[in-house]
Amino acid sequence: MAMASASGSALCFTDASSSLALRRDCGALCLPPRTVTFGFVDKSLSNLERLRLSNLKPRASNATAVENGKQGESAADSDKVPTPVVIIDQDSDPDATVLEVTFGDRLGALLDTMNALKNLGLNVVKANVYLDSSGKHNKFAITKADSGRKVEDPELLEAIRLTVINNLLEFHPESSSQLAMGAAFGVLPPTEPIDVDIATHITIEDDGPNRSLLYIETADRPGLLVELVKIISDISVAVESGEFDTEGLLAKVKFHVSYRNKALIKPLQQVLANSLRYFLRRPSTDESSF
Repeated sequence: MAMASASGSALCFTDASSSLALRRDCGALCLPPRTVTFGFVDKSLSNLERLRLSNLKPRASNATAVENGKQGESAADSDKVPTPVVIIDQDSDPDATVLEVTFGDRLGALLDTMNALKNLGLNVVKANVYLDSSGKHNKFAITKADSGRKVEDPELLEAIRLTVINNLLEFHPESSSQLAMGAAFGVLPPTEPIDVDIATHITIEDDGPNRSLLYIETADRPGLLVELVKIISDISVAVESGEFDTEGLLAKVKFHVSYRNKALIKPLQQVLANSLRYFLRRPSTDESSF
């Protein structure tokens, strides 16, 4: 997803597999093996342990769960649960992936989250906090520990997102009613699940002569970031950079895309929009039904 290298070269993502199926086996999130070309580097990817969040379990009610020793909110405050926001930004920093987490003013120093990111093979090279009317924003600049470069692997980017959401569910169980993963792993499932047909909006417009801007808003679900990149690459459209925002039950995606280093022509825009709309709105089918 923000998938431009430090040199500014455009990056493309292609996937040799014909389909992407996300399933739950024993509570783990698994992706099928496949070969991926990303950033002009060939590499084999198996079921990443990074995405096997097998430690996720339905949470018992714990109104005082805290991160880094921060005490639980008062009964009056807990009645008004803020919307959790997780942003993965690949545009604003050429050398690092920027992660931003907001949950009103309830977040502590997020030391456990930083440790979890380290376990994914990442370094937090910079961290800062700022306040505005929406709450306390914790912002991290992240690089890969082995190379010192920003994260360009969509599966690892998705693992970062799911790791942060998992920590929100663990240390702030009240957030579960406002997160898609809360339905399976939270104390309280979402009270009003989002209708994916109503929530899904896709727009594509030119962003200069050499690229287009793709905007997607839809119901969130685990694995969504990887699935979107695959759908786009399946029609030979390159994802150059972008941003993936999780805002409560919604996912809001902004991708800079191109076809052969040019902006998408109108017919290709229509093909891309139709492909994404079909994928996002199609009913899910249980594997056991086959």
